[in-house]
Formats: sequence, structure tokens, C-alpha cells
Amino acid sequence: MIQVEGLTKVYPGRKGKVPVKAVDGISFSVGEGELLGFLGPNGAGKTTTIKMLCGLIRPNSGRIQIGGMDLIQHRIPALGEVSAVLEGNRNIYWRLTAQENLEFFAALRGLNPAHLRADIQHYLEFFNLGDKRDVEARKLSRGMQQKLAIAVALISQSKVILLDEPTLGLDVQASYEIRQLLKEIVKKQGRTVILTTHDMNVVQDTCGRVIIVNEGRIVANDSVHNLLDLFRVKVYTITIQGELTSDQRSALLAMEEAVITEDSPFRTSICVRLEESQVLYDVLRVLESNHSPLESIDQEQNNFERVFLEIVEGGVQGA
Repeated sequence: MIQVEGLTKVYPGRKGKVPVKAVDGISFSVGEGELLGFLGPNGAGKTTTIKMLCGLIRPNSGRIQIGGMDLIQHRIPALGEVSAVLEGNRNIYWRLTAQENLEFFAALRGLNPAHLRADIQHYLEFFNLGDKRDVEARKLSRGMQQKLAIAVALISQSKVILLDEPTLGLDVQASYEIRQLLKEIVKKQGRTVILTTHDMNVVQDTCGRVIIVNEGRIVANDSVHNLLDLFRVKVYTITIQGELTSDQRSALLAMEEAVITEDSPFRTSICVRLEESQVLYDVLRVLESNHSPLESIDQEQNNFERVFLEIVEGGVQGA
């Protein structure tokens, strides 16, 4: 559904400063009915890429195809397949009601709202906005506004949905609801969804595949499952009663895999990263040297936030 080849964007430097290459020759594809996470730290180039995909920014070089149509050469028909929700809830009009927003944005896409009454009703119910249909958008909660923003993107019947931080600022319940709705949209409607987010729980829960960019380049492009497996390093937290001796502290600080995370006269915790099982025994031997009473040994679960940090810090390269 989406094919990107050699995409580059350079912003000219201000007042004689060096130009900034925000996107540096990236290439990737997204299949029909795929929910892709497009991730990266601040300033990595992900938002610039999303804006190029929806036609807001023109690339310096490279090629974008949407549904087989070149976005530069056939801009209008290609963009007819794309809807975007940028910055959470910015694509709605605050003084229109929920239903009026759906009707208005459908009309902007050249669709007759009168012919879409069933679809409008469906999306209002689908996003649990049925009883808010006549409420102005500005009076809705943040979570409801973001649901309405996604509904506005869907009412256009476009095949590609670009979502920039769809759960930004939401509480746990609202974020969970958005995640479940996104998975249902992809599964039942076959839409292609690309989302950017800093919430790694959203990625792990919804995305089948992720692309991670850093400094304008792709540093990882793989399934969430494969990346979790790649960085599946066991991490244990060992807690003892009381303080460490100076010799114990020196021995632990000399180990790259061990970090003292809590240090008080009553309790001390050491986080141990196990790339080799021998490390755990080495730490326990240090603690045994002063007969430090063990309180607990807990294994931490691997999560995508740790994977993301490993990759951004140079843990894997790929395209």
C-alpha cells in the first residue's frame, strides 16, 4: 500500500548555519491491512516523514507511492487514499458537534454526508460517542476528542491512516480503549495504519511491526516479536537487608552488568543484567562475603521500552 524509496529532507540552516538533514535516504514499505509503529527519539525525523507521506512537506529527493500512485506526480488521487491525525486531536473543529465534524470532513473529501448517515452512525457508536453526537467538540473530554479525530479520519473512506501520537495525554483507560479500537479497525476494515508514539505499551500491544529511525536513518525494521526476542536479556533485582560494605560496593561497581538501584541503611537493591548466567553467581558471591541477608530475588519482564532504548543507543542496525 505504501512504498518509500530513498526519501530525503533537508532544512536550510538559519542565518548561515549548517543545513539540517532531517530524513536521510530512508526506504521502506507498508502492506495493506498492516498496523505499523514508526518510532524514534525527538528530532529523529519521524514526524517529518509522516508529514511527507501526507503531502504537507515536499521531499528534497526520493519517491513515495500510495496504492501504486506516485505522490509527487499524482498528488490529488494519491492523497485521496490518505487521512492523517496529527498531534492527537488537531483535525477537528471545536465549535462543531461530534456528528457535524463527521459530516463536515466527509463533505471536504467530496462525499455527500446524506449518503453517509449509516457510516456516521456506525462510527459514533463504534467510538462510544453516540450519546455525545450533539455535543460540541470543545466540550468533550480529551479521550473523546481523540476518538472523534480518528473517526473523522476514517469517515473519508481512505485506505491509509496516519496517526501521530494518538494516545498522547490520555489516561490509562482512554489509552486502552484507543488501542483496542485501532486493532479492530485494522482487523475488520483492512485499513493500513501507521502510528507514531512515545508510549511503548501502545507499540507492544497494537503493532505487528516497527520501524525505528534515529538521526534521519532507519536503525531497525522488524516485527515486535522478533525485536523482543533479539534483546531478550534477563534482568534480576536482588534485594538485601541492610547496607553494603565498602568492599562489596567496590566489587559490584566494577561489574558492568550490576547497578545499585536502592541504597539505604535498611535495604539495598542491585539490578543485574544477565547476558551470561555466571554474572548472577558472581553478585551472590559478593553479597555472601559479608553474609548479607537476602530479602528477595525478582526477575523483571522484558518490554519494548527497553528494546527501543537498546536500538536507539546502537544495539541493532537494519533496513
